[in-house]
Amino acid sequence: MSYAVKEIFLTVQGEGVRAGTVAVFLRFAGCNLWSGLEKDRRSAVCKFCDTDFVKTDGVNGGKYDAAELAEKVANLWVGEGERWVVCTGGEPVLQLDETIINTLHAKGFKVAVETNGTLTVPEGIDWICVSPKANAPLVQTCGDELKLVFPQAENHPSDFADLNFTHFCLQPRDDSYLGAEKKADHSQAAFQYCLEHPQWRLSVQTHKSIGVP
Repeated sequence: MSYAVKEIFLTVQGEGVRAGTVAVFLRFAGCNLWSGLEKDRRSAVCKFCDTDFVKTDGVNGGKYDAAELAEKVANLWVGEGERWVVCTGGEPVLQLDETIINTLHAKGFKVAVETNGTLTVPEGIDWICVSPKANAPLVQTCGDELKLVFPQAENHPSDFADLNFTHFCLQPRDDSYLGAEKKADHSQAAFQYCLEHPQWRLSVQTHKSIGVP
């Protein structure tokens, strides 16, 4: 199988429970909730995505077989410590399968996935983070972390509080393209909700605040 990859890079995870953890980010191309093209945003299921996952033209992007892809990931790791690769997108589960998971494991990596939850995550993942989007049906209803972008008209935190996740994170919706005040309003609302519902942990996108990928 050939995997279409937008970009691969070494970074420090900027959001969620694992924020601050060094990892290789493996961004697969493509998504099932939006084409990634601005002309289609208004008609998309997910309208607030802030990520470029179109084509394979990013840093270390391309089409790889499993061995080539695992080797590329391994070559980006430096130093000691627990090796993590975060499979993201777009929607990584469109391509992520047991073959590449096993090949990454063979290179000494633990495998995390960040998914919209509309597809069942394959066996062997070491960390499952689900981020529900709009009216998309949620199929993956268990995992390590549920990370809800807030606010969403279609989704409320209480809709997910009883699901089988270890951690629950509320992440302020980044509508900065509408102005700084809108983003600040969302941050304050998420902060207040977490204060009143301590099951939820506030997830701030620290990588954006310090200007790194």
